[in-house]
Amino acid sequence: MTIARLSLIAAAILSITACGKQQPADTASAPASAPVTVEVETDIIKIGQASPMTGNIAHLGKDNEHGVQMAIDEINAAGGVDIAGKKMKIELVSEDDQADPKTATTVAQRFVDQKVSGVIGHLNSGTTIPASKIYNDAGIVQISPSSTAVAYTAQGFPTAFRVMANDAQQGVVLGEFAVKKLKAKKIAIIDDRTAYGQGLADEFEKAAKAAGAEIVKREFTTNQETDFNAILTNIKGAKPDLIFYGGMDAQAAPLKKQTKKLGIPATVMSADGTQTGEFIKLAGTDAEGTYASSPGKSLEDMPGGKEFKEKFKNKFGVEVQLYAPYCYDATKMMVAAMQKAGSANPAKYLPVLKTMEYPGLTSTITFDEKGDVKNGAIGVYVVKNGKWEIVEVVGGAPATAASATASAPAPAK
Repeated sequence: MTIARLSLIAAAILSITACGKQQPADTASAPASAPVTVEVETDIIKIGQASPMTGNIAHLGKDNEHGVQMAIDEINAAGGVDIAGKKMKIELVSEDDQADPKTATTVAQRFVDQKVSGVIGHLNSGTTIPASKIYNDAGIVQISPSSTAVAYTAQGFPTAFRVMANDAQQGVVLGEFAVKKLKAKKIAIIDDRTAYGQGLADEFEKAAKAAGAEIVKREFTTNQETDFNAILTNIKGAKPDLIFYGGMDAQAAPLKKQTKKLGIPATVMSADGTQTGEFIKLAGTDAEGTYASSPGKSLEDMPGGKEFKEKFKNKFGVEVQLYAPYCYDATKMMVAAMQKAGSANPAKYLPVLKTMEYPGLTSTITFDEKGDVKNGAIGVYVVKNGKWEIVEVVGGAPATAASATASAPAPAK
């Protein structure tokens, strides 16, 4: 019986050892004390995308994801990207940052752990800024397609870029337009206290004052609030000609509706976070007469924009919301830099990205020493007959039609 028990124990030990063995058969002859490292060669380049996929601006987050996905699918359909003579496929790693700064840092660390070669994101300035330090510390290139807060690139991180004009540029255009074109003399300002909303409102205030307007009220709310009656009642007594809102469409729509309901005759103005189809959908007929800006030209005015719009709708079954063209350009520009550098290693393609000129859908993109896009255009729009109509475009580098339809990364100069 003792012999039988010993035999069973020995068999169990052998079985456990066999089940737990991880080394390939051809490494069995290696000394037991020497660790065996198996180098796995991959033909995949991972690119991260971070935006809010849940919450009240999930429609914008999905728009960003779709823009990145469209660019990647076109590159892969054309056979991938040529890296030093080898064809590589691109893989999208997409994460929901919930428009929350704390969640964004968790997402950023997850991207670092997954060894992505670059990140397109984040959507909001309030998430982009805290995440940017993590990317910079890890040496990962980050191109934001939609964060406009001046503070993002003012940090001086060499890994941080954006492909649209910032709030300083946008605020000047809006402030001057409000005073010089709309003849507003008394202005009230509301912001949502986010890095984006407050920063934009600050820039607008400076520009409006410089143009000669009086700021009669400065109020704030949150990016989750939908009841603005108390704020607007307070503002009503100051009799402003114009109310400026720094924030996103989910709050701008009820704010505009409540302004109308309270009988406040002031013009309502906002910026790119409001210049969406969703704002018109949420505000309904009360959206009429609202002004908003958006960095860049309208999609219809971009060479190749009409074709992009049709392809986007056919692929995803929804209309372009706002930032998808910039996500598309950011992705293709990043991949073009990898191709030119002959490497997907951020340390190797980063110097190329800094100095390259990319003929994109949205414009011809080049970066300044801070990582901001040069010659960023600002469009001013108004809601008329249930649609956003362009009023004017200030600045901007020309775009090229060829890059809007190319299936592979456009050549970088």
